[in-house]
Amino acid sequence: MKTYSLEEVTDQYIGKLGTPKRELFEQELRLELLGDAIKKARKAKHMTQEQLGDLVGVQKSQIAKIENSTTDARFSTVLRVFEALKAKVNFTVELEDQKLMVTE
Repeated sequence: MKTYSLEEVTDQYIGKLGTPKRELFEQELRLELLGDAIKKARKAKHMTQEQLGDLVGVQKSQIAKIENSTTDARFSTVLRVFEALKAKVNFTVELEDQKLMVTE
């Protein structure tokens, strides 16, 4: 029986890196991981979605949508969520010939 790597299966069923379908898949995966990180941080602080929403200035439903990756939240909202959770934020922006590290 032949085995396949995750990369091989993803290439076959989603598309190779650089294709529009694969780029969309990778973006959605990153958003899901971000939502999961927010949810874990909130629970570690023993906060409800409503409490976090109050701190951020959004409704409980907006926090739920961010955590479940069912909305494209504004970047400023996501940063306010992490700020309310007292979480350090690091991200990398890669341009064709540059790599920028941003720390909040």
